[in-house]
Amino acid sequence: MSGKRAILGLEDGTYFIGRSFGAEGETEGELIFNTSMTGYQEILTDPSYRGQIVVMTYTQIGNYGINDEDFESPSIHVRGFVVREAFGFYSNWRAKKSLHEFLKEHGIVGIEGIDTRALVKRIRDKGVVRGVISTEETDPLKVINKAKSIPSISELDLVREVVPERYDIPSTQAGEGPLIGIVDFGYKKNIERKLRDYGADVVVIPYFKAFELIEKLKPDALLMSNGPGDPERVKEGIEIVNRYAGKVPIFGICLGHQIIGIALGCRTYKLKFGHHGGNHPVKNLLTGSIEITAQNHNYAIDPDSIGNDIEITHINLLDDTVEGIRHKALPIYSVQFHPENSPGPHDSYHIFKEFMDITLKWKKAYV
Repeated sequence: MSGKRAILGLEDGTYFIGRSFGAEGETEGELIFNTSMTGYQEILTDPSYRGQIVVMTYTQIGNYGINDEDFESPSIHVRGFVVREAFGFYSNWRAKKSLHEFLKEHGIVGIEGIDTRALVKRIRDKGVVRGVISTEETDPLKVINKAKSIPSISELDLVREVVPERYDIPSTQAGEGPLIGIVDFGYKKNIERKLRDYGADVVVIPYFKAFELIEKLKPDALLMSNGPGDPERVKEGIEIVNRYAGKVPIFGICLGHQIIGIALGCRTYKLKFGHHGGNHPVKNLLTGSIEITAQNHNYAIDPDSIGNDIEITHINLLDDTVEGIRHKALPIYSVQFHPENSPGPHDSYHIFKEFMDITLKWKKAYV
């Protein structure tokens, strides 16, 4: 592709000059990198990336286009997209448009033709960094100065940005499976798909109406979803866990895992550059098995803050961070990684079946 001259400026004074693709203009955000070789459509539409500019480590992006089936939400949530080489053409029988067309119609600025290896190395060495992509500004120093003024992602209420205020709750009818309530903090569609694959009836509940709707719909279990930003800001989610602990099974994924941890008395902290990709090895301490997992998070649970009533169930074999916990007495547990993949490996699908088994056992015992 041959787009307009674009500048990526970082708050540390570094800048890269490349070519734009997608929309023209200017965008800002926190830069993170993703190591997945495929799945850029799922990454772009994952609400957990709100407020971030995503750098892809794989060199060629866009070669299979955009299709109608692989959306994780209705729109793009990344603030910007950085790749080594963006494909203007595509080849896939499901594809309906190019990556360039997709970004352009959603107003997302991309930059290609820069040394993404050097950029990723800088993020790994120095940690996440705020940046600006601009096709409007010609002076790199001015772009750098703009990057320095970007607010920290911890200061932003990103969950409120990704969960729509107008939210149509589908009516639920008694089915053969248990009713699982997904509390939406920016959930991915494949979580819902996998629950249905394992026989659940599913209702998605916005976090800001959760208490009202849980009492009305009476789900058999709650799934605290993924989402963007600092878990400490999601006070409503912490209150949901505290109110329903011991009343129904509660399972959390990613941000939901962190929310559960805080509700159970743990602390969270921000990782140096986060975990984003489809190749993270995680050890299940209960079985000794190792699974390759999909991950997308900047925060983690502090293992030194975990109380005696909580058990660590999974650890990351790359850096020993906590990847799963469970309450020793109550049906409350969570994982930091994404068992639904999208994109990523399928090693952890079994977690949804285990959640279903726990829910059915609890329902049989207490209903």
